[in-house]
Amino acid sequence: MSLWSRISEVLASLGGSVSEFFQRLTSGSAGPPESSVAFTIGMIALGAKMAKADGVVTGDEIRAFKDIFHIPAEELGNVARVFNLAKQDVGGYETYARQVAKLFSAKHEILEDVLDGLFHIAKSDGLMHERELAYLERVAQIFGFEKREFAGIKARHLHTASDDPYGVLGLDPAATDAEVKARYRALVRDNHPDRHIAAGMPEELIAIATERLAAINGAYSRITKERGL
Repeated sequence: MSLWSRISEVLASLGGSVSEFFQRLTSGSAGPPESSVAFTIGMIALGAKMAKADGVVTGDEIRAFKDIFHIPAEELGNVARVFNLAKQDVGGYETYARQVAKLFSAKHEILEDVLDGLFHIAKSDGLMHERELAYLERVAQIFGFEKREFAGIKARHLHTASDDPYGVLGLDPAATDAEVKARYRALVRDNHPDRHIAAGMPEELIAIATERLAAINGAYSRITKERGL
């Protein structure tokens, strides 16, 4: 059975309620599902709310959601059903964010995967609305990310003239060469796609970790070139 079929089955058993799914998990009244199922439903719930953060759900945002998961054509029906259930669910995004944070409190890297996915959806129409950015910042706060960490995540996604490779790596420009190298090695280790699979991230989402690693490599390359390392 595919990931999407399993998700559809889980939600069908709860009458299609995404809120009920999270309430049962976080209250301990139901056994935990596979990590990939819990992660993906959390991503769907927050992604559906993200798509409405600027007041309108565009075709680009929905396509971006599908692109993130690399969904095969035969599964699009299951995906559309789950996405629409989450979009229509009465649960607020802050409630979902707290529940996802609780489920993956010991897996910081998975929560970062969620944020990366949400950024991908938000920027898919070529414009990052201020309400979308406020939404992302609030979700990051609920997830327990410090302002410096969120700034690094934002720098990876929003390419403007003020982009700073040090921000992407979460470093101060005054960092020593040794500190730059140590930080880079730690980020490469923590963001290797294999590590994310082991942590429970569904294989459909490995592209997020791969894209993040590319941004880290690009920032490090720029810094080392400027420093002549």
